[in-house]
Amino acid sequence: MSKLGLWVVAAIAVFTLLYLVYLAATFEAPTGTTTVIVPANNAQPVAEPAPIITPTLPQTRLPPRQEPPAVAAAPVIIDAPVAVEIVEPLIEELPTDLVELPSLNNSDEFVFEGLRALQNGAALIRVLADEQLIRSIVVFVDNISRGEFPQNGLPYKRIGQEMSVRNIDENLFVMEANSHDRFNQIIDTFVAVDADQALVLYRTLQPLFQQAYAEIGSRNVNFDDTLRSAINAVLRSSNVEGPYQLVKPSVMFLYADANIENMDEMQKQLIRIGPENTEKLKAKLRQFSAQL
Repeated sequence: MSKLGLWVVAAIAVFTLLYLVYLAATFEAPTGTTTVIVPANNAQPVAEPAPIITPTLPQTRLPPRQEPPAVAAAPVIIDAPVAVEIVEPLIEELPTDLVELPSLNNSDEFVFEGLRALQNGAALIRVLADEQLIRSIVVFVDNISRGEFPQNGLPYKRIGQEMSVRNIDENLFVMEANSHDRFNQIIDTFVAVDADQALVLYRTLQPLFQQAYAEIGSRNVNFDDTLRSAINAVLRSSNVEGPYQLVKPSVMFLYADANIENMDEMQKQLIRIGPENTEKLKAKLRQFSAQL
């Protein structure tokens, strides 16, 4: 090769090297890419790698995070056994001076002592039976509640006077009007008793009445109910106008009018005591029944 050719080749190499140095000096690496350094020919001096300049990105400021407003939490309902409030039963305070009742067999003196404390109690005792008074009253009340009238074991003393009658003929009689007067004392004595005091005494003696009622077979019936039934039976009884004609086929007088004779024994007894005494008795029973 001629000298001229050598100089041309050398010049091209120099220019090429200078150009590469220029490219390396002005080269900017793309953002987010990897810079690859191509090593130069061994025959050529290695150029220092250009510093990698990371472009400064504009800073984005986020607005301060605001906490969301507090929301009231809904009450959490938890299924749980329902609490049952145990309420203790109310117990009425009993009076400190409780009455100790005697046995039914020995109750007469206790009953009479209570009767003496009543208004007109002494007069009432004089017309009442002398013994087993509670048992007699229970049997009497039970009979009256069923429209009957006992012939024995009455709770009051028997009337000593006989019924006054007048003969119409040898087979027919009529009851005299004054025949009712023999019951005046017992009715007036009963009516004079204070109903409030009598009810207090009855409430005190009620366990004994109930015991006597159980003795005659009424264990599951409250004697109060039977007493009310007896009072109502008397109050419902109808009044029968006299005169009352009688017959005497045997020892006992009977009503000549079959309608009267077929009435309940309790209603026929009210006819015997007379209309005035019957009205007094009913008025007192209404007063007592209203407070029973």
